[in-house]
Amino acid sequence: MHRRTLGTQGLTASAIGYGSMGLTMAYGPGDEEAGIAAIRRAHDLGVTFFDTAELYGFGTGSNEILVGKAVRDFRDEVVLATKFGFDLSDLSQGFGALNSRPDNIRKVADNSLRYLGVDQIDVFYQHRVDPDVPIEDVAGTVKELIDAGKVKYFGLSEAGPETIRKAHAVQPVSVLQTEYSLFEREVEQLFPLLKELGIGFVPYSPLGRGFITGTAKPAGQYDATDMRNTDPRWQPGNFEKNVEAVDRLGKLATAKDITVSQLALAWLLAQGDQIVPIPGTRSATRMEENAGAADVALTEADLAAIHEILPNGGFGARYAEEHAPNWV
Repeated sequence: MHRRTLGTQGLTASAIGYGSMGLTMAYGPGDEEAGIAAIRRAHDLGVTFFDTAELYGFGTGSNEILVGKAVRDFRDEVVLATKFGFDLSDLSQGFGALNSRPDNIRKVADNSLRYLGVDQIDVFYQHRVDPDVPIEDVAGTVKELIDAGKVKYFGLSEAGPETIRKAHAVQPVSVLQTEYSLFEREVEQLFPLLKELGIGFVPYSPLGRGFITGTAKPAGQYDATDMRNTDPRWQPGNFEKNVEAVDRLGKLATAKDITVSQLALAWLLAQGDQIVPIPGTRSATRMEENAGAADVALTEADLAAIHEILPNGGFGARYAEEHAPNWV
């Protein structure tokens, strides 16, 4: 597995990482045994970057506990990233309230250390920007945690240019995490800033929430707890156009003797050497497929053909309007 450098603070990771959200939320009922097997297979294949979050366990720690259990035997060989920034104290009305107050950041850090079963969090992200808490206070609190040895690197997720600059001035930001794929390109506007400040980039949902695997079904055909039932890209009108685009990508992939998922991940890797996508899966076989993308070399002709199929991304917004992140 090829390795990449993220940011200027010393963080290095495998070119392909692993995102664990789908093990416990958003994609139907979980399967702990399969998830652990997928994570351990990822490690066998050289994957060293594993991403989780407080939110993924709805405040119970279930996702972090699962990830910690899976990597226990090789913890020192991998990078563990987790996130703070939500108020999960009362889920009776659903979740979504933000809380990046310093006291909550410290509490989440201690909980995550316990759930993961480690003495240091490698990357601690602010999951979503909290407009009620100055980002300087957030960065300062993470700096305190770094100075105390509880955290190694600071990350931001779904943050805009002003937030990134202000945070970076207090505590250097090693990585920004935001959705990025053949379907979603908006974050490209931030790439010059990331290059200027020396910040790495971690694309989440690099396979368009699974659409680009070629297995998408229309909205309504998933488990009731699956977010794709309400994702705009799965709705009538958008769905058919996205299926057609993935079919065309599939033909290009077949001509190269790779899968459409590998084509999509290789495209991301070709966008810059500071990029480490984190596809998620509950399947050890899919994990092997994803890891194989690190060895795929795309030619200029390949990149041009991909651009012709999806010049501006997929069809439909990446979130319903009420859930769309607001970059500042």
